Amino acid sequence: MLHIVFGEPSATALSAAFELDEQLKGDIVYFEDDLSVGPLFILDTKDGQTARKQWWMQLAGIQPQPVPELIPEALQQVPEPEEEKGDQVKLRQLKALLKGEPEQEVYIWAGQNARDVCGYYWLVSQLYDFQGRIHIIYLNNLPFLNEKGSVFYPTHLHQILAKEFLKAKKLARPVSLAEFEIDGDEWSRMMNENAGIRLLEGGKKIKGEPSAFYDKELVQQSTAEFQKASKVVGLVTGKLKYPVMDQFLGWRLKELIKQDKLESRGELKTIKDFEVKIPSGTTNA
Repeated sequence: MLHIVFGEPSATALSAAFELDEQLKGDIVYFEDDLSVGPLFILDTKDGQTARKQWWMQLAGIQPQPVPELIPEALQQVPEPEEEKGDQVKLRQLKALLKGEPEQEVYIWAGQNARDVCGYYWLVSQLYDFQGRIHIIYLNNLPFLNEKGSVFYPTHLHQILAKEFLKAKKLARPVSLAEFEIDGDEWSRMMNENAGIRLLEGGKKIKGEPSAFYDKELVQQSTAEFQKASKVVGLVTGKLKYPVMDQFLGWRLKELIKQDKLESRGELKTIKDFEVKIPSGTTNA
């Protein structure tokens, strides 16, 4: 049994449930990229994957290094290419495993959030050849018990207690042929739309919005006095049903600073390293 989740926190939460049920135990593969944000155009090609990698570097404040011109004297100093890693490698390994072991079945776990649903669409589009062996466990608006025994509706797998995963496993069902076709088409639509951010509207419905979608909220939560960028981001995410990753909102703060819609103090690295405020003489109304 092979389990697939999106993000390391989900993998950690699921693995804790293995101690409670031997039948649930299996290998876990987690995909790291949050496909609910950033460019997706032609992501099924090397060019698309490179463009996305460069976008992530931009968010992290890393400038791509130009390739130095090779001269004979320098040839011995040219470093070997970095070993390729990441989600594309994991995907190739997954396909190779499924081809080599016809009895292997896969269980995709997805919480009710845009990251998991976008990841599901991407993965299903890649696994068409293995229909009948791919299962989905989608925790769509389902009640669970928290540590105090109260009912709540989790949006992410890491919010669920280990013992609750045993109940969730019963929801597993094969991804149907129709879903492979329809959901694969949905992934193609999302790539072609190439929105800046993708929001979950309910069920598995994803709506694309421009990258600047939360800019107004970020400005409104800023004040005439400097405050930590992390505080502004926290005030915005605290109001959202489906929080957006801090790194994305931190990037948007930096873009607002470039546009002179906000002023900053400190190094523009992570949201803990700088402060922002409304420019003098303006309001955030």
